[in-house]
Amino acid sequence: MEKAVHLSTKAGPEVPGEPTKTGTSMVDSAAAAVQSFTPINQIHQHLCAFHFYAYDMTRQVEAHHFCGHINEDMRQCLIYDGPDANARLIGLEYIVTEKLFMTLPDEEKKLWHTHEWEVKGGFLFMPGVPELVQRQDLEKVAKTYGKTYHFWQVDLGHELPIGLPNIMAAVTRDGQLYPEMVKETEKKYGISIDKERESRAYMTGPEHGIHPLANGGGKGLKLEVREVDLKPVESVPRVFV
Repeated sequence: MEKAVHLSTKAGPEVPGEPTKTGTSMVDSAAAAVQSFTPINQIHQHLCAFHFYAYDMTRQVEAHHFCGHINEDMRQCLIYDGPDANARLIGLEYIVTEKLFMTLPDEEKKLWHTHEWEVKGGFLFMPGVPELVQRQDLEKVAKTYGKTYHFWQVDLGHELPIGLPNIMAAVTRDGQLYPEMVKETEKKYGISIDKERESRAYMTGPEHGIHPLANGGGKGLKLEVREVDLKPVESVPRVFV
C-alpha cells in the first residue's frame, strides 16, 4: 500500500469562527494608535522555503519566514503558511551562525538543521527581491543552522492548531522535495529554482563543514507527550516570604 502524501503550497481551510466585528476592529485600531509593536517592527525580510516534518519526509510545507535580527549571529522568524493578510501563524524558527551553533550541547545540536543546500540549491528565496540583492544575505544564511517548530498542521487540512508541536527539517539534497510542489511555487512567484541554483554555485556552507549531529544526526525526530508527577507548590523553594 502506498503511503499518503501530504504537501502544502496554499493556504489551509477557512478557520472556524465569526467574521471580525466592527467593534472589535475599532478597539484594535484605537490600541494600535497608542501601542508600540517594537518586536514585530524588527522584522526586516521575507524568506520563502520548504520544510518537511523531521519524522516524515512525505509531509512537506511551503513556509514563509518573516525574520528579524537579534544581532549579527542570530535572527528569529515567524512562520506563516502564506504571505497574505489572512495567513496562519504556523511556526517559528531560530537561525544562528556556525559560531553559536558550535557552543550548543551535543544533544541540542540534533534539533538544528543546515541551510547550505537549501540556499545553494535555490530552494530558499526572497519573494520579489532581485537575485543580486538576495545573494548578499543568502551568502550568510548558507553558513547558518536553524531550529524550527511548526504548531499548525496545515498540510493535513486542520482548521485549528491541533496536537503537539513538530520539529521540522530542511532540504539537504536533491530528490527530497516533490517536483509538483516546487513547480507550483516557481509559477506562483515567477522564479526559476534552476537559475537561482546556477547563480549561487559559488556560495559555501559552514566553515567547518556540516556538523555530523545536525539534521537529527541522520535520524528522524518526533516529539511525544509523557505523563509525569506534577511537582506541588510546597516543594518549590520560596524566594519571597
